[in-house]
Amino acid sequence: MLNENIKAIRKAKGLSQAELASKLNVVRQTISKWEQGLSVPDADMLITLSEILETPVSTLLGETVTEPKTADLKVLSEKLEIINLQLAQKKATRRKIFHGLFILLLLVTVAIFVILILLNSPYLNWNYRDPETSVIGVAFHAFEWLFVRLMPFAVLGAIIGIFLTRKRG
Repeated sequence: MLNENIKAIRKAKGLSQAELASKLNVVRQTISKWEQGLSVPDADMLITLSEILETPVSTLLGETVTEPKTADLKVLSEKLEIINLQLAQKKATRRKIFHGLFILLLLVTVAIFVILILLNSPYLNWNYRDPETSVIGVAFHAFEWLFVRLMPFAVLGAIIGIFLTRKRG
């Protein structure tokens, strides 16, 4: 029973005999003898074995450990499929949100540009002797100046973003 449990748990953990032997600082043949029932590990080695296999000693010594059945694998496969579908839905939702934001950026940028053209820099004719008017005029001019210089990058970035986040297929 111990020999079968060591073998089943080792395989379930995805370890070869050589890998387990390396972790236990023994030769591979020792593991082979344990699994064939030709010898058994001493008490200290049994404790170390249980730690490496992350299995209680009582399980190693107890009833026969069975390898995962195909039904268990099918359930696991179904759960993984559900997780993959959820991740795909999140990705599609994120793509739609970014696509909408890029379209909004393009529309807002174009709208501000049209408004600035229609206003035709009215602050140029203001009376700048009044301090409040001066501050507002300078702020308006600074916004217009900055917007005109950054707008091509915003438009280009929005167009590229719209293109990259479009629905393919």
